[in-house]
Amino acid sequence: MTKIVNHWIGGRTAEGASGTYGPVTDPAIGEVTTKVAFASVEEVDAAVAAAKEAYLSWGQSSLAARTSILFRFRALLDAHRDEIAELITAEHGKVHSDALGEVARGLEIVDLACGITVQLKGELSTQVAGRVDVASIRQPLGVVAGITPFNFPAMVPMWMFPLAIACGNTFVLKPSEKDPSASVRLAELLAEAGLPDGVFNVVHGDKVAVDRLLTHPDVKAVSFVGSTPIARYIHTTASANGKRVQALGGAKNHMLVLPDADLDAAADAAVSAAYGSAGERCMAISAVVAVGAIGDELVEKIRERAEKIKIGPGNDPASEMGPLITKAHRDKVASYVAGAADEGAEVVLDGTGYTVDGHEDGHWIGISLLDKVPTSAKAYQDEIFGPVLCVLRTETYEEALEIVNASPFGNGTAIFTRDGGAARRFQLEVEAGMVGVNVPIPVPVGYHSFGGWKDSLFGDHHIYGNDGTHFYTRGKVVTTRWPDPADAPAGVDLGFPRNH
Repeated sequence: MTKIVNHWIGGRTAEGASGTYGPVTDPAIGEVTTKVAFASVEEVDAAVAAAKEAYLSWGQSSLAARTSILFRFRALLDAHRDEIAELITAEHGKVHSDALGEVARGLEIVDLACGITVQLKGELSTQVAGRVDVASIRQPLGVVAGITPFNFPAMVPMWMFPLAIACGNTFVLKPSEKDPSASVRLAELLAEAGLPDGVFNVVHGDKVAVDRLLTHPDVKAVSFVGSTPIARYIHTTASANGKRVQALGGAKNHMLVLPDADLDAAADAAVSAAYGSAGERCMAISAVVAVGAIGDELVEKIRERAEKIKIGPGNDPASEMGPLITKAHRDKVASYVAGAADEGAEVVLDGTGYTVDGHEDGHWIGISLLDKVPTSAKAYQDEIFGPVLCVLRTETYEEALEIVNASPFGNGTAIFTRDGGAARRFQLEVEAGMVGVNVPIPVPVGYHSFGGWKDSLFGDHHIYGNDGTHFYTRGKVVTTRWPDPADAPAGVDLGFPRNH
């Protein structure tokens, strides 16, 4: 019997009423194992209504009440991390260790939310004038929404909702329809932790559900992570409907390797950053820029390491890389490798014919390595979102920097060098929101914010960290004057001594 994933509205499972379902495939076997209910406009409205009703009390709840629930949720999440990782592997395909890492990174933001009392402290200035004080405070927005991608079905939602609800908002999540089960399990754990009904809701679906969230008058803010075209659409549409928006888009992350770099460390980093999670992450290194005469040696070291990667089902402990999410995506990724030579690249490794014995119908693709890739090639220009690494060659640091800064994307970047001066210059000159120095995937820890520049981010706020707290609250300034008790009308004695 095919499993059915339903919505979570008002603290309980809500069976799909639209009659429309989407397929959820196990990428390792290429078979549909689950159906997910797609929400109608009316079902999205029901989730928003439940969130709006819950906000009446949740928005006024004490910080102690909110954080105590989040502490219990954190304990439950930690206890069930293997279970959640298994759900991710079954629907996304990533290996179990990678899925566990995703849950761990989500836990970082839950930790941050547990300490929200510090983040929400206001400011006070006394005696700005005679008996006048000015205070700045932050208050929740109301109902907020999150629209999240397939590549991190647990982590990215946890980049959003823990901070949102800790700040006093209520939340409606629209996760990817390709791997929806983890989000529902998170909802169940929140309920078990004591979160009041309606504070966290999950609706599944397609563009119908997304567009309703973007236009619903009771949704005050929208968070999004996904491709650049959709991020631009989310930002334009939600902003036009008066909503606050943070929309994180695509990437083409570069790693500069200078001639003085430790090439073994650089090759290790390039392989893990390019091929980890099958390259299906917005912080993957997809372009290595080799500076000077080290290109041939670096490419050979990358090739040696890449050929040893064990590809197989995500639930096999021996597997280091799993399949891609869908067959259509697998075919699209393969097309970049197939056309690379005609565009002037040298194909060092071609993984497009890879398959796994006993799992021939899975969405398999092997490791591909392209060298001497021109910037005009599609494999360089597009976000491939698969295990394809492009190597570009330049003679100087200046040429390499120019390539990076000419990219329309500005999510993350890295430099490998032993020269502190070169690294310092790079971190100041490069046009990207996150920079790694001898760190290939510079995803910030939870108390610093994540976000890119240029076409990698639409909106003024990065996600989580201080930016996350500011995004999910709005500031208010209160100016107060109280009369001195000594100035009370005659005949009224408040017990204060006369002092003038």
